[in-house]
Amino acid sequence: MNRYYNPVRFYQGKGVLSMLPEVLKERQAKRVLVIGWNESVFSLSGVKEIKNNSQWEQKQLVFQASNPRIDQLFAVYEETKEFAPDTVVAIGGGSILDVGKSLCCLYGKEIDCVETLRTHLQEKDLAPDQTVWIAIPTTAGTGSEATCWATIWDPEQEKKRSLESQDNYAYAALVDPDVLEGMPLRLAVSSGLDALAHAVESYWACGTNGVSHALALQAIRVMNVALKELSQKNPLAHEQASFGSMLAGMAFSNTRTTACHSMSYPLTMTHQIPHGVAVSMLLGPVLDRNLPAIKDSKPLLEALEVENGTQWQKKIRTILRQAGLADSLSAWGIGEEELPHLAQMGNTKGRADNNPVAFDTTEMTHILQEIYQ
Repeated sequence: MNRYYNPVRFYQGKGVLSMLPEVLKERQAKRVLVIGWNESVFSLSGVKEIKNNSQWEQKQLVFQASNPRIDQLFAVYEETKEFAPDTVVAIGGGSILDVGKSLCCLYGKEIDCVETLRTHLQEKDLAPDQTVWIAIPTTAGTGSEATCWATIWDPEQEKKRSLESQDNYAYAALVDPDVLEGMPLRLAVSSGLDALAHAVESYWACGTNGVSHALALQAIRVMNVALKELSQKNPLAHEQASFGSMLAGMAFSNTRTTACHSMSYPLTMTHQIPHGVAVSMLLGPVLDRNLPAIKDSKPLLEALEVENGTQWQKKIRTILRQAGLADSLSAWGIGEEELPHLAQMGNTKGRADNNPVAFDTTEMTHILQEIYQ
């Protein structure tokens, strides 16, 4: 049986950001929190038009942390809870979008400290009340605009927390490639590789479905082109990446990710390896192990333009090097003696057990060893 659900109103293409005022009117928004990566986003087309419009009571906030921590989320909640917005407009990469969607689940709750927030996250006791969010991604990779979950980091307890609710899909997503102009190559490639991973893992996930399969294959084809064009500084690259990332987000919004993402989390949390880089290095070794268990693997390999994971790993390494990014764990400063502990941390419930092949800590250590040098 195929089962697919995604209620987000998607607007994708050059210039769609100008539709923000129209979307807010449709939403009948009254109190709008605009949270962005830096001050410049408040001058973007569509955003600046609402800035001085008395139709909406507004608050603007800059949030610049990558991989948001639980204490940082609590601080933003404390700063904005009295304003109590009915709509949050989140403008930025995955970190900003995750904070924006998380806030919708906090307003109206009695959360007096970080520990209370941690308890709510642990017990999956958070859902939106009256607040909705609108996504404006400024990177092409996370697909956060298409999903109902957010990643919040808890380094004190060496945990990746997931805040999720079927009621917390974005009201709308404005995916405009114009906002990607000027993005550094390293960030663009890392983001693009994350999108590629979302599509691939969606295809082989235990919870996959026919709709996600179709979206994933098209996303892979588009992202393959985009990644090549990014390295060649083709002006069309961002438009391709924007579209491919959205498709990948729609694909994994219904399947979740698998072992690659699960194992990548501690690499990012403990050694600050960019998420897209960390997860992409794991794709080849995991593909080789998953291939026998993937139903109808031929379309996937054809989309990737490889015959196996070893070939794909070589392609990923080439892409990383061309972008000036290190392509091994040792080059990112990880000691070989750390691998068993990182493997243990990388066994994340809901991701590792969504992989078509079960990996224990020993096997995960072997995978990390394959990408160590």
